[in-house]
Amino acid sequence: MFGLSALELARIQFGFTVSFHIIFPAITIGLASYMTFLEALWLWKKDPVYLQLCRYWSQIFAVNFAMGVVSGLVMAYEFGTNWSYFSARAGTVTGPLLTYEVLTAFFLEAGFLGVALFGWDKVGKGLHLFATAMVALGTLISATWILVSNSWMQTPVGYRIVDGRVIPVDWLQIVFNPSVPYRFTHMVLAAFLATALFVGATAAWHLLRGERTPAVKRMMSMAMWMILIVAPIQIEAGDQHGLNTLEHQPAKIAAIEGHWDNDEDQVPLILFGLPDMAAEKTRYQIAVPHVGSLILTHSWNGKIPALKDFPAEDRPNSTIVFWTFRVMVGLGVAMLLLGVVAAFARWRGRLYDFRPLLTFALVMGPAGLIAILAGWFTTEIGRQPWVVYGVLRTRDAVSNHSVPVLTASLLTFVVLYVCIFGTGVLYMLRLAAKPPEALSGHDHDLRPDERPARPMSAAPNLGDL
Repeated sequence: MFGLSALELARIQFGFTVSFHIIFPAITIGLASYMTFLEALWLWKKDPVYLQLCRYWSQIFAVNFAMGVVSGLVMAYEFGTNWSYFSARAGTVTGPLLTYEVLTAFFLEAGFLGVALFGWDKVGKGLHLFATAMVALGTLISATWILVSNSWMQTPVGYRIVDGRVIPVDWLQIVFNPSVPYRFTHMVLAAFLATALFVGATAAWHLLRGERTPAVKRMMSMAMWMILIVAPIQIEAGDQHGLNTLEHQPAKIAAIEGHWDNDEDQVPLILFGLPDMAAEKTRYQIAVPHVGSLILTHSWNGKIPALKDFPAEDRPNSTIVFWTFRVMVGLGVAMLLLGVVAAFARWRGRLYDFRPLLTFALVMGPAGLIAILAGWFTTEIGRQPWVVYGVLRTRDAVSNHSVPVLTASLLTFVVLYVCIFGTGVLYMLRLAAKPPEALSGHDHDLRPDERPARPMSAAPNLGDL
């Protein structure tokens, strides 16, 4: 297929399924916490607007949660089908970590999800808030174990090699590996930002259409506060994550910066360029001297390892990660700008009718998810050619499948994912396009002889929209 090898097709297939999956857990993490906050405010302030918003977003959450679960199951099977040698050699570490996720996070979410979605008039208000909070806690625990597993693959510790297999010897070291605090913080903040941008874009959509109800205004206000507060924290967290990566994966940082040689007494910040892996240089670069040193080493003349300091077979693909990183950073700066503009509009009393701000917020709706994808591409492609950094190469982890088999399965995944999850995303957008008042009648309280069959039972049917 297009001259690609079986290894490249296997990587593309896993990357494709991960890219589809990751957007749903990100929104799930953010919306679950947002719903908990809204319900707590309702109980505290007795303001029905908070309850209206909580029930409104719970219907969108139900659809998103269902798609996240289904899309995640596929990746679990791919470990065995496409990456069997990875499972055989490193599954002694990643297998238990994913099992811990099921035992702690999935069971917690499954135990309380039904109460949170369908128990509004069936349990007490305090118990319902507790159930919603437990679902939110479950999403964070799930993110913890997934990021522990991925972080160990990036910075492996607490193991030894016996007969070619990774054998865990210190689970505390494995769980609290050197990069997990930075990756967990960065990812959870990214999920909160992506959700705030989604909520803000939804509010902006309604405000631009002239729907200035209390619920819509409250959505807009809360989303803009969240972005203003979290965006600068995320930038600082990203800086600390970068310093950690420089310590443990210097080749990745060199590839991100398009930094090939240390023939100068400083590291410039390359704003634009086209890294050429064959020619071993970054063409057409526009660089600012010393700024790279300031960012990466926090000193004027600090230096970092260059790509040529590593063997050619150990270098990540700078052509890709150079740009995915800049997409992520550029969107992060745009998020901060949105928060600042919103604060200025709030100060001037124009938060709900300043059309340039509302248009900006609407356009930025998918920015958080795009930034997450760009960040994950940077992290995973930048780890190459290793699947477990410095321990197991990607080429030694892939199953022995032929190109035609992987081509057929990849094309099948593309068609099915676009049809199934594309429909789900459109369904979510149709729900969000309805103002909170329009969905208030879709409470979906079940009759005594009915039982909810799936999370999506909490959302209205398409025919009702």
